[in-house]
Amino acid sequence: MSTIKIEAAGTVFYLPYYVAEEEGYFAEEGLDVELIRKRANDEEGLRFVERPDVVSSFSSFKLFEAGQSQLYNACEWGQLRRSQDSQVNGKVVARRSAVATQAIIVRPDSPYNVPGDLAGVRVGVNFHHGSHYLVLQLLEGFLPRTDINLVGIKGKERFEALRDGDIDAVAVMEPWITVAEKQGYKVLAEGHYFGAEIAGESLTDDEFTKITRAVNRAVDKIHEDIRPYLKYFIETAAPVAELVPEDFKLGRLRYIHAGPYPEDHFNRTVDWVASWGLIGAENEFVQLVDSTKLLQGA
Repeated sequence: MSTIKIEAAGTVFYLPYYVAEEEGYFAEEGLDVELIRKRANDEEGLRFVERPDVVSSFSSFKLFEAGQSQLYNACEWGQLRRSQDSQVNGKVVARRSAVATQAIIVRPDSPYNVPGDLAGVRVGVNFHHGSHYLVLQLLEGFLPRTDINLVGIKGKERFEALRDGDIDAVAVMEPWITVAEKQGYKVLAEGHYFGAEIAGESLTDDEFTKITRAVNRAVDKIHEDIRPYLKYFIETAAPVAELVPEDFKLGRLRYIHAGPYPEDHFNRTVDWVASWGLIGAENEFVQLVDSTKLLQGA
């Protein structure tokens, strides 16, 4: 039995995978799964990137393109871009289980109080990831597109950059939203969004179906009581802040059964991402999505 390697960095996105591993669901499906929780960081110190076109869409998923992992999930916007860019024929194969959220936050003493206050203000995001695309969607309801000023931050957590005064607004996911709220930071806007799974050709349909079945069992376990698994979020935040389970707003942590990626979502997503010049408008569903990977019974 070969080991299936999954890039699983980002607790909020992979909690069902962590639970499936802890509860033995992968093993019960006859799978040997290795969750790669940490990625090598090739950037040291805080670094601002002014334009997304100088950043690879695979900046956080280099192992996949190098053939060293077979599966990973991320926001649906970025995943369609990566499916377009993949040199190893990676395809979107499913909607992921995590319905993640990002929030635009500012320091407690910030003069900014509503999204419209951020006209021309640099907002730190991770280009080609959920924070990038969601902030565009959150801010374009309040500002002309020409007034939205995003900056990519690498090599240092965005929360730390905000805390240290290197930038005045950032978008963060959990557990950093909870850290920010506990420390009195202001949330200007927040939104949940869907994600998608990308698989490589070496992952068989049967293996992916079994992985999905184990993950969906984990989602059911989370729905029974998520509190025993908040430890993963607490561990993530530990280098920066001390959290306890009572700090979390449980309604913010949303998980659904993974399943097929819908074509209507594809059409809306490609149209919108293309309107920002971040994907080719000519892409079609059958080019970027393999809707046959997930077998019935998952």
